[in-house]
Amino acid sequence: MALVEEPRDAFATAVDRERHFRPQHVVPISLKDIASQLPGVRLSGDDAVQVTGVSLDSRSVLPGDLYAALPGAHVHGAQFIRAALERGARAVYTDSAGYALAHDAGIAAIIADDARGQLGVVSAAVYDTAAHQPQLFGVTGTNGKTTTTFMVSSLLRALGVGMGTIGTIGITIGDDYVPSTMTTPEAPQLHGLMARMAESNVGAAVMEVSSHSMVFQRTAGLQFAVAGFTNLSPDHLDLHGTMDAYFEAKLALFQPELVSRAVVVIDDEWGERMAQEAGVDVVTLSTDGAHRGHWSVTDVRPEGFGHVFTLTHRDGRSLSAVVGLPGRFNVSNAALALTMVLEAGYDVAAVSAAVSSNDRPLSQGVPGRMEVVNTSPTVYVDFAHNPGGLMRMLETVQTSTGRVILVFGAAGERDAIKRASMGEIAARYADIAIVTDDDPHTEDAASIRAQVLEGAVAERREGREVLEIFPRADAIAAAIDLAAPEDIVVIAGRGHETVQDIAGALIDIDDREEVRKAVAQSTQR
Repeated sequence: MALVEEPRDAFATAVDRERHFRPQHVVPISLKDIASQLPGVRLSGDDAVQVTGVSLDSRSVLPGDLYAALPGAHVHGAQFIRAALERGARAVYTDSAGYALAHDAGIAAIIADDARGQLGVVSAAVYDTAAHQPQLFGVTGTNGKTTTTFMVSSLLRALGVGMGTIGTIGITIGDDYVPSTMTTPEAPQLHGLMARMAESNVGAAVMEVSSHSMVFQRTAGLQFAVAGFTNLSPDHLDLHGTMDAYFEAKLALFQPELVSRAVVVIDDEWGERMAQEAGVDVVTLSTDGAHRGHWSVTDVRPEGFGHVFTLTHRDGRSLSAVVGLPGRFNVSNAALALTMVLEAGYDVAAVSAAVSSNDRPLSQGVPGRMEVVNTSPTVYVDFAHNPGGLMRMLETVQTSTGRVILVFGAAGERDAIKRASMGEIAARYADIAIVTDDDPHTEDAASIRAQVLEGAVAERREGREVLEIFPRADAIAAAIDLAAPEDIVVIAGRGHETVQDIAGALIDIDDREEVRKAVAQSTQR
């Protein structure tokens, strides 16, 4: 293994982005003090060297950093030690494979056999997040994570708490927005964010916790006050292989080293299993009326775009709530958000007052999640990109007054096994199902569409249509042209995303803007 030179222009964007994840002030810590918190590590070189940050990417190293040189998918990060040194790295954290290069470069190092697994603990030590961390909430599950985190954040804001959020749509620290490319950032960035939030007087933070983040141990070293589980359905099986392995990745969050208390929705078999196997105290929540949890949702009735419902505990505590977002699944998301806040110690009366306040915390729209972009016809843009999410969404929009027209596709390099299933669900619930491209990435787009179409054609019923239209903008325009005022159009799969990856080329496309263009053109005709 040899050291690699990196072009200097690769640094600028990464460094600028990395600064968003850092606090302004960090007390320097020595390698010796970091190592004292890690079992089984070795030190090389001057253990009195002090660092003030951690970076997993040599391009984003800031002066004073500990560079985490770990094995990647294709190359070992230790090959970029020289680039990290040029950017100001003071020391290296690596494994045995990277140690030789660190030694050759003459830089002090911490060497760990499980370098990836202990990176979160290293980051926690550098940023002192054990002592300086907001009250932390986590949400995991296949569907509903983003909406539930938005609702938790909105509820706590209505209760007067300064908030931070971390998730698919981005990161907020109070009123500041931090762009992100991951649902759950890497461990050094998470701990840097915790320190920055504490520095900014953020009282609580809520984050989406992906199964990828658990497999790669990005949350190590954090301590969640409350973590919530939404549901589980087939997704990310390209990484996990089986549903059992997918479940185990989620289960890893609900352990005492990470979480103090769990709230688990037990509407499906996976929720029931999670409640049984979690390693921490579990509070169960039933939202479908078919199960009995510690908390239960009752008296659900439609109101406007959303629903009114009652959330009741076995001990008699209860509150009424209005969720102004469409879909019965959003009742479940709202109930989970409420229960997590209540189980964090907030008073029922105070939470009830917040729910009914002018802030309407359970009715604030979430970008790209059942987002209404047009009326007459009603057009929704939604992130549903797996069989479970697609089915829940299509069940929600069923109408007796018009047709349901769906535009959707499947991503490349992801879960090929779910493509035909998504086609079947689309043909079962939509009057017109238009198969188009999602993000093919480097996979052949026509092949992906063919797999989706195979499932759709097999399930197609008399009087219903299955069409193949691409590129995506043309599919959206066709759906708008086909729609009558009383119809419902759903553009599914990409939600808030604004860039499409086709064979490595990044194409600017926002489904919401494409809908607006198509509606304007249709009106002019």
